[in-house]
Amino acid sequence: MNIATKAFFVALANELNAHPEQFKVHGEADMVAALVMRKADGDFAVRVAFEGLRVEDIKETSVAEAAAADYYLDGPLAAWQAMFDDILANGSASGRLTINSLALLGTDIRLRGDDPMGVDKFSRFNQTLQEYLDGAARVAVAAG
Repeated sequence: MNIATKAFFVALANELNAHPEQFKVHGEADMVAALVMRKADGDFAVRVAFEGLRVEDIKETSVAEAAAADYYLDGPLAAWQAMFDDILANGSASGRLTINSLALLGTDIRLRGDDPMGVDKFSRFNQTLQEYLDGAARVAVAAG
């Protein structure tokens, strides 16, 4: 599974959007998150816009433009891959491989942003983001 592609994140959005009942418990989210994956052959960044119980837009973007999101999560591709490998192995991220744990530890994936109110959206909506990312397990099963 190539996680550093817009198509991967669109598939996650389609999975989330097809099952809004799973996300209703977390409440509506209004945020734009950017995910930055650093890699030797060129960095990859994607912006994910959440509105209500849906992902409304996915855009591949530059790392510089990622900073315009409410917040962005920045780390090496290997750290992102480890999280998605854990999701595939367990059906959802576990232990210190949840996006919240990774961002709070700040050792591999760091939470960044220029606007404190935007960065606060990560704290308020990180479970919605995690559910979106955990969709990788269901997308892999569907593709399998």
